[in-house]
Amino acid sequence: MTEETNSKTFQLHPIGRVVMDESDGRCLLKIAPPYREALQQLDRFSHAMVFWWAHQMDIEDQRQILSTDLPYAPGEKVGVFACRAEYRPNPIAVTTLPVLAVDVEAGEVALPWIDAYDGSPLLDIKPYIPICDRIREVHVAPWMADWPMWMEDAPAYFAEHDTNFGD
Repeated sequence: MTEETNSKTFQLHPIGRVVMDESDGRCLLKIAPPYREALQQLDRFSHAMVFWWAHQMDIEDQRQILSTDLPYAPGEKVGVFACRAEYRPNPIAVTTLPVLAVDVEAGEVALPWIDAYDGSPLLDIKPYIPICDRIREVHVAPWMADWPMWMEDAPAYFAEHDTNFGD
């Protein structure tokens, strides 16, 4: 990579925002009118990958943090590319979630939860496609070796283990 390529900047256009509507136990992705057409047929997929901007961590000092102590693995210090910390050179986050409902006309995607903040800008939504997004033979870092391999098993695991996940 040349120095010229390395210093190139990119412009992102939010497609909407996260709305935490905990009154009915769901979260909504509110899509801006110019992008609502892009929701067509998303409801045919059970899950989607939601890319969002961790705007509360979009602080110049936070962008300079390149390693962190893991709250769920005491004694482990890792680079931010080896974890899902929100502070990173570009605070882009991704969460794979079940899609509960899609209303193209209203520009809404209902989700059971999301680990974003209320008002987080949305960057993109992609359907979860097993052939592209699932790998049969994987390994994880030792500090995650006992974590479940499937999202559906995660709530029970985290309820039973003191991982300090999210602290």
